[in-house]
Amino acid sequence: MTDPPPQPPSGSAPSPSSSPTPIRRLLGRGSWPEARYVASALRTETVGGALLLAAAVLALVWANSPFFTAYESLRDLRVGPLALHLNLTLGQWAADGLLAVFFLVAGIELKREFVAGDLSDRAKAALPIAAAACGVAVPAILYVVAARLAGGSGDVLRGWAVPTATDIAFALAVLAVIGTHLPSALRSFLLTLAVVDDLIAITIIAIFYTSGLNVLMLGLAVIPLAAFAFMLRRRITNPFLLAIPALLAWGLVHASGIHATVAGVLLGLLVPVSKAREEDASHHTLAERMEHRLRPWSAGIAVPVFAFFAAGVHVGAGGIGNSLKDAAAIGVVVGLVVGKTVGIFGGTWLFARFTRAELDEDLAWSDVFGLSLLAGVGFTVSLLIGELAFGPGSERDDHVRLAVLVGSTLAALLAAVVLRTRNRHYRRIHEDEARDDDGDGIPDIYGHRTSTLGSG
Repeated sequence: MTDPPPQPPSGSAPSPSSSPTPIRRLLGRGSWPEARYVASALRTETVGGALLLAAAVLALVWANSPFFTAYESLRDLRVGPLALHLNLTLGQWAADGLLAVFFLVAGIELKREFVAGDLSDRAKAALPIAAAACGVAVPAILYVVAARLAGGSGDVLRGWAVPTATDIAFALAVLAVIGTHLPSALRSFLLTLAVVDDLIAITIIAIFYTSGLNVLMLGLAVIPLAAFAFMLRRRITNPFLLAIPALLAWGLVHASGIHATVAGVLLGLLVPVSKAREEDASHHTLAERMEHRLRPWSAGIAVPVFAFFAAGVHVGAGGIGNSLKDAAAIGVVVGLVVGKTVGIFGGTWLFARFTRAELDEDLAWSDVFGLSLLAGVGFTVSLLIGELAFGPGSERDDHVRLAVLVGSTLAALLAAVVLRTRNRHYRRIHEDEARDDDGDGIPDIYGHRTSTLGSG
């Protein structure tokens, strides 16, 4: 007989092979450089969100005043050279031109996230990508189901993508209004979610809302796009010089039949991105500098002006109730309020379930639920897709625009109720994240936390 294997003495430390597996955490606090970048970006978007809300309210009031014909005349005023097929209304210039600036910033942001941000880490990227994908798929499905149950048919189904978008500026304006101190991990998750959401939205626009494609014009657009990329690689960053190939690319993409905002994303993706040194918080990459310069124009001018021309819905004699009886309008409200919430919350929960990960110790599932409700605030891109689906100025487009406003407002109110219940807890986390006892300019907590899964 062989002797039994020796047993470790009582009270001895377990062997390395028997040590417990570390718990994988979701939505943990990220690095200080990433938190600094997110805070700077969200500050601008919050101010932009306030301007967006003001522009939307002004448009609604004017469009439903005795002077509503003056508003419609202004929106439908045509300017631009007819020979270049750019004799567009002011509303079209806002949608095709100004929103290209919005998507240019989104393109830069998207590339930065995938190259140097949290999306560059596959483990961290998996959660926001999964949540964003579910947050697009579920609203689209519920739109079709709700519209069908409401008796919709034919062109009603063209609006399936309307409730799939999240408006980060509008959502942040809601947070500012309700005064919640949302933790940096949740703010970062919301921003990253919106970035992926924008990528999916522009892909949907390019594939499903393009008609009469002119391959020659699209091919010619490659030339100014290549020139734009070449100039940036040679560190030619003069905005007036860069504007020349950028405008040419925009015009050719517009002439190709693809929505001109796609040109903005393509230009943004061409901006070189390099990883900034994390130990040097003052170091900014070319992409960050360009984004820093462009974001105020996007959030402070482009999006509010678009909102002014897109949100001015004239409610006729039938009132809001009659407009919301439209099957497409019903689908939009259900998609934004229910679809976004179920999609993002369900996607996050399923991700945790199948990866056996747990939420960060500072958070609860009610926080994810409140954030999922907030993501139902779909304004800018939802209004754009509504116009593409049903035609600007059509009766159904008016119904859908009103539904976007109602659905976004309802989602914002519900999110405010849920998130405000945890505001005292959020305030404590905010104080911990701001404490800098050693006075080195970096909050102390970032020197003692390790990165966790899905912090973006």
